[in-house]
Amino acid sequence: MMGPGYGYGYNMMDGGSWVGGLLLFLFGLVTVSGIVLLVVWAVRQSTGRAAAGGSGPPAGAVGHDEAVAIAKRRLASGEITKEQYEEVMRVLGG
Repeated sequence: MMGPGYGYGYNMMDGGSWVGGLLLFLFGLVTVSGIVLLVVWAVRQSTGRAAAGGSGPPAGAVGHDEAVAIAKRRLASGEITKEQYEEVMRVLGG
């Protein structure tokens, strides 16, 4: 004999749990989609690419004025020699 709670409608093999199966499928679909979106976001963050429609220079880009300021600062701190500074300025066109 069957105990209490094991009557008709509680057996998953009867086909009465199609709603549960559908919910499980949807949960899996949402989970996989979330993982894919997380990976895409992580790759974009690690490569420094702007989002679609983004504007501005790529990450790490340095403008001419900033490059000149960096070269002057490095010369003043003794990181580079005067000859190296002049070479940098020649390359930058300044």
